[in-house]
Amino acid sequence: MINYNDFAKVELKVGTVLSADKIDKSDKLLKLMVDIGEAEPRQILAGIAQFYTPEEFVGQQIIVVANLEPRPMMGTVSMGMLLAADDTNGPVILQPKKPVPPGTKVR
Repeated sequence: MINYNDFAKVELKVGTVLSADKIDKSDKLLKLMVDIGEAEPRQILAGIAQFYTPEEFVGQQIIVVANLEPRPMMGTVSMGMLLAADDTNGPVILQPKKPVPPGTKVR
């Protein structure tokens, strides 16, 4: 259990995926460029390539943990994390029910 103050530190935002590509030499990683309402898009690496194609993401909105420390992976850096539910058939990407502006906070 965590208290509310700890949970409030997590910055969740809606992002719009601008581009998506497979990472060379990785069967698991996709590189997403995501607009989360900042001056530059965020590069987010996600271990979902076994379940989703890059084309499925472009133009889609996702929920992003925006205040994680950058994490080096496969010679590049991930600047956030997308949220997904665990299902027996693989991850299910969490998305807003209707479009909202990139950078909208999730509460």
